[in-house]
Amino acid sequence: MAQSAVNTVLGSVGNLAVQETTFLCAVNLEVGLLKDELMRLQAYLKDVDSKWRSGNARVAVLVSQIRDAAYEAQNVIEAADHMEKRNRLKKGFMGAISRYARLPNDLVTLRKIGVEIQRVKRKIKEIFASAQNLNISLDNNVFVKDDFSQDDGPIHQNSEDDVFMVGFEDEHKGIVDKLVDNDYLLSVVSIVAMGGAGKTTLARKVYTSSRVKEHFDTLAWVTVSQKFKGIDLLKDIMKQITGHKDESVNQMTEYEVGKKINEFLSEKKYFVVLDDVWETDTWEQLNGMITVFPDATNGSRVLLTTRKEDVAKHIQMPTYVHPLKKLNEEKSWQLFSSKALPTYKRSAIRDVDEFEKLGRKLAKKCDGLPLALAVLGGYLSKNLNAQIWSDILSDWPATKDGQMMSVILARSYKDLPNHHLRSCLLYFAAFPEDYQIDVPDLINLWIAESFIPHTPNHTLEETARSYVTELAQRSLVQVVRRSTAHGWIERIRIHDILHDWCIQEARQDGFLDTSNKTAGQAGASSSSSDNLISYRFSFQTLSYQILPATPNVRSLLGFKLLSVSLPKLRFLRVLCIEKSTLKHFSSVIGGCIHLRLLRLADCGCVVLPSSIGKLIYLQTIDLRNTILLSVVPNSLWDIPTLRHVYLSFYPTQRYVDPSHRTKFCPPPPARSVRLQPKELQSFLLDLAPVGADFRWHDMMIFLGQMNQLTTFSLAYHNIPAELLNIFANMPHLVDISLRKFDVLDKLPAEFPQSVRHLVLHADVIKQDPMPILEKLPCLVVLELSGYKGQTMCCSFQGFPRLQELELHDFSTEEWRIKVGAMPKLSHLSLWWCKKMSKLPVGLLHLPSLGHLKLSNMDQISEDDITLKELRRKGCEVEVRELRCPPVRF
Repeated sequence: MAQSAVNTVLGSVGNLAVQETTFLCAVNLEVGLLKDELMRLQAYLKDVDSKWRSGNARVAVLVSQIRDAAYEAQNVIEAADHMEKRNRLKKGFMGAISRYARLPNDLVTLRKIGVEIQRVKRKIKEIFASAQNLNISLDNNVFVKDDFSQDDGPIHQNSEDDVFMVGFEDEHKGIVDKLVDNDYLLSVVSIVAMGGAGKTTLARKVYTSSRVKEHFDTLAWVTVSQKFKGIDLLKDIMKQITGHKDESVNQMTEYEVGKKINEFLSEKKYFVVLDDVWETDTWEQLNGMITVFPDATNGSRVLLTTRKEDVAKHIQMPTYVHPLKKLNEEKSWQLFSSKALPTYKRSAIRDVDEFEKLGRKLAKKCDGLPLALAVLGGYLSKNLNAQIWSDILSDWPATKDGQMMSVILARSYKDLPNHHLRSCLLYFAAFPEDYQIDVPDLINLWIAESFIPHTPNHTLEETARSYVTELAQRSLVQVVRRSTAHGWIERIRIHDILHDWCIQEARQDGFLDTSNKTAGQAGASSSSSDNLISYRFSFQTLSYQILPATPNVRSLLGFKLLSVSLPKLRFLRVLCIEKSTLKHFSSVIGGCIHLRLLRLADCGCVVLPSSIGKLIYLQTIDLRNTILLSVVPNSLWDIPTLRHVYLSFYPTQRYVDPSHRTKFCPPPPARSVRLQPKELQSFLLDLAPVGADFRWHDMMIFLGQMNQLTTFSLAYHNIPAELLNIFANMPHLVDISLRKFDVLDKLPAEFPQSVRHLVLHADVIKQDPMPILEKLPCLVVLELSGYKGQTMCCSFQGFPRLQELELHDFSTEEWRIKVGAMPKLSHLSLWWCKKMSKLPVGLLHLPSLGHLKLSNMDQISEDDITLKELRRKGCEVEVRELRCPPVRF
């Protein structure tokens, strides 16, 4: 398995070395020779890996040396490449003067690079000599190609069905019945079972059932896990039940949050899920300062999932404990066969009966554990060979459930089709337990780590999404949410058992190390192997932390850290910090010239220095919900490799002296700013609190240059209507979010025809927007706010692909929907449309409408004719009443 980590590095070096560069002097020749040496090493890795796994300590040393040499080679090649590209960016007369002035220093640097290359080459020769002593094949004509080369395209595009796990139908009904019974006292229902038994899956099915949604006024779900902070869980609950997601919630104390939740829930019939509870005192911790979950004797319920029966019985109130049974033999086979022998594959199998005979025996071996059945089934679906199935059956380990899962996961990992995908799987060790991972963010990380190979006719993002699909098909990730607009997987989570396995394997390989100490100071730690030191580190939930000063660290991830001090990290490629406070950032970041991804999400005060322009390999800068204490330097827009830019401006009283608020000026600082990157795909700018002195004329000139964008999001309290004109120069836009305009007299005659997801909020839209928007041929999701006209009309054949429609704060009295309009609309949400006294009859003409949500639409009575007819036709109706409108920013 060490091959996975090492091959990733060597593949990245190979890509860098063959790029067309014109290094000064003879360095380009030296780089070519170094690349040849590295490609020779790549041929021996499989032999090295097998010997290392057999326990040969000397080979373990060799594995470490190979990886170190690869990393050092990449560092020295990029140092020369960086100097060349930096000089290319300096154009014109002043650029020529600058290059001439730097020539002496550049020559000294090149000499040092040459010396470093010679040192790395000597190191590689020593590795060859060691390999000979270890009897590893050194046939220079042998070259092992990357496994991925046998399939240049994305692996599979057909997603798994994401259906409810087989075998829980009766238990699902029983738990729902218990939750919606006529007992008016507050009570707890606990689902108890071992890891991998399907507790969370069953709880989610219960949580999303129509009976539960209709029975309770408000719902919330939080995942507790082994390490948790009560205040974080309470804030999460508050945001879910009240709809408040602004900065004010984060500033509240635990007592204040608890009091607010208590006040809100006292007037509601509520349902709260506490998933994955480990300790008996969790309930006391959540209700320590004040009773958070009041008993209003209205039939409110709490659902709890846990592996421990004593946790389930500890809460001092009426409690129903539901021990989750393992699947019986027949249900086990149903689940296993749905994964291993899906219907779409059966027609291509010759001896289906033989596979079914072996499959039933293998399913029985999984002892009714759904996770084992799903993962093993996903693995065998990629290996439809009767001999392989028979060999697994004969070699089945006589182990306990936990050890059995480790064996199954190791087999599934080894079976992944290439080392790129194996690296992607191990990378999940970097995230905290029960962390819900946004797939677009994950893809940017994978690309920055060089895990995603270049494949003909496919972008890196497309290949990465195919990897996510592949892992989901193999049941190695759990799908939390899919994108309606695009159809792809949008959010995932990793099962606790798989997460623990990834951490163990990543440490053993020296691939990545994690630290989740609760307090104190931690530095760079070594992996479980004495010979492998990790170059990637993930730090999680530390109350005080000085991050490692190891000079060769390449990736640094941190979650919920306080007082984070960043040392100088010369070779850093990835810096991803969430919900933390940084120190020394501005003085350190300019020296990280190799950086590909910079993500500071929900962090404290950050200053972007002008030296950010030195990061000429930077692909992603993500500062969402992070407080910026400076303007965005012009130099950022000189970076040619930028693909994704996410910026937020949140000056608040807590962090900023009011006299300094004028410093919060978003880009562009001057009209002369011109974008250099030609590959900018995503641009998000949240300017919600910025004052009225913002220079919109300059901004529109600036945005007008982004003609390759596919995703554009802008949040501001008063976007000028003229901004809509920039879309004429953005033909590739797929996702647009604009929150919010003041007054829009009318929409532009044309939006980009490629748009699939459109969010458009305004205080007032004067003219009916439907005649324009219904002509967009690709539009799948539409969210509109603020139309104040008396009538609205959707025409015949309008919105041909629309599936989800949300209308907020409409003053429309009459909504005409012609027969043949919106033929694919399945979800409709109406929020605060107070003048709509009755639902339009035209809703009955929509053949695909299956879900209707009415929020604060109390003027629509239960006797509404259209509402009653929709219910009769099987449409699921959800009625909610919120205290305040949804937060726009």
